[in-house]
Formats: sequence, C-alpha cells, structure tokens
Amino acid sequence: MVLMTNILILGGTTEARQLAGKLACRQDFSITLSLAGRTESPVAQGVPVRTGGFGGAEGLATYLRQERIHLVIDATHPYAAHISTNAAEAVRQSGVPILALRRPGWEPVAGDRWTLVDNVPEAARALGTPPRRVFLAIGRQEAGAFEVAPQHRYLIRSVDPVEPKLAVPDALYLLARGPFPEPDERALLEKYGIDAVVSKNSGGDATYGKIAAARALGIEVIMVRRPPLPDVPSAESVDQLAAMVDHLFEPVAERGV
Repeated sequence: MVLMTNILILGGTTEARQLAGKLACRQDFSITLSLAGRTESPVAQGVPVRTGGFGGAEGLATYLRQERIHLVIDATHPYAAHISTNAAEAVRQSGVPILALRRPGWEPVAGDRWTLVDNVPEAARALGTPPRRVFLAIGRQEAGAFEVAPQHRYLIRSVDPVEPKLAVPDALYLLARGPFPEPDERALLEKYGIDAVVSKNSGGDATYGKIAAARALGIEVIMVRRPPLPDVPSAESVDQLAAMVDHLFEPVAERGV
C-alpha cells in the first residue's frame, strides 16, 4: 500500500505549473494546484486544479484539515501578498508545514533608467504632468489606477481583456501571453513611440524582454517594488524547492512502505 502525501500548491505562475508536474512524478504524492481564478483562460496545468478562494486564512486552514494536506507550497505571483499572508496564517492555525517558491527580482544594471515606486497609484503619479506615451505592463487588475492621469496615451497589455475600459481618451489594448522576447519588445516600443514603461518587478525571464528593450532604447521604466511577504522557508527555483520537498518526504522505497 502506497502512503500518499497530499500537497497543496498555491499557483498562478509558470513555476507553480512546472513544480506541480515535477512533484506529480512521485507516485506517493497527491498534488492539487489551486488557482485564484482571475485568469479567464489559464494554460493546462497537468494536475488536478482547484479554482477560487478559500475564504481567507480561516477558510484555508479548514480546507487543509478537511483534505488532510501534509504540505502547502506558496508558488503565487510575487505581488500576491494577500494570498501569501493568508497562507502563512492558515498553516500557523492548522499546523501544516509551508514552503515558498520565490523567484528573484530583477536588479538594475548599467544603462537602466528605473524610477522605483511602492505601488501602482504611485506609478501613475510618477509619470508626471506632461503627456507621454506609456506602455502599461502590469496586468489588467490595477490598470484603472491610471485614470487619474488621462493626459497620457496608453498601450495596455494583458492576458485577459481590461473590463471596463479605462476612462481615458487615448488607450490601446493588446491581448497577449508571454514569454516576450527582447527583439519583439523593442519592436513594440519603437512602433508605438513609447517613452515610459510601467512594470512590476516580477522577476524571471518570460517578461524581462521589455526591461532589456527599454534599456537599449533609453526609455524610463517606472518599476513597482515588490510588497513584503511572510518569512517562511523558501527556494528560488523549481529544482531547489523540489529538493526541499524530497528532503521533507523521503521517497516510498526509502520509507520501507
């Protein structure tokens, strides 16, 4: 009889999907990947998926007990601070261990013109008063913050449509899913005469192309800093975190099952 280990992965990132696939190769692991449901057409995940919220930290703690979860892995987006905070509190309440997959953030290099801000509303103010051609690459959920600066011309890219559309006179919407190579990003910025890029410091390679392209073209990047996250055991890569999980739960053969 195989003794199953139930693992809940809080996902929504490429790394979460990759980690789920890697861990699912273990016959003694039962993997459930949780998605918030904010993306209308998520890519296939390859493991059982649970969609929607849990009802805060207490709701998640109840779920962990009811489903006999042995490990929670927080592999959410670096800006999903609310979910990460709830997860940390839920495991405290339930006594379930937690690990986090946290990709490193980008660091400015020679030639970058970064203006660092703490949040999206501050990014809107940082654009200044004179009209600019702005590439918004922060997703759809917080795009509305830029309605306070209607003098700018906006190019807005997101996976799903921005609804409702921004109440500004000049906005163009692009639907696309990364990765976005640097040459393509450079062509995009040149095509639309972009003179400011607004970005979150997501880290990773998939969306770094716009940062490299902005550097090559001498374009300012308004960079939204990452929010503080709970202090839990973490790794920076899928392989590193998978090794941590293997260390916690020795393979079946080694447990003598």
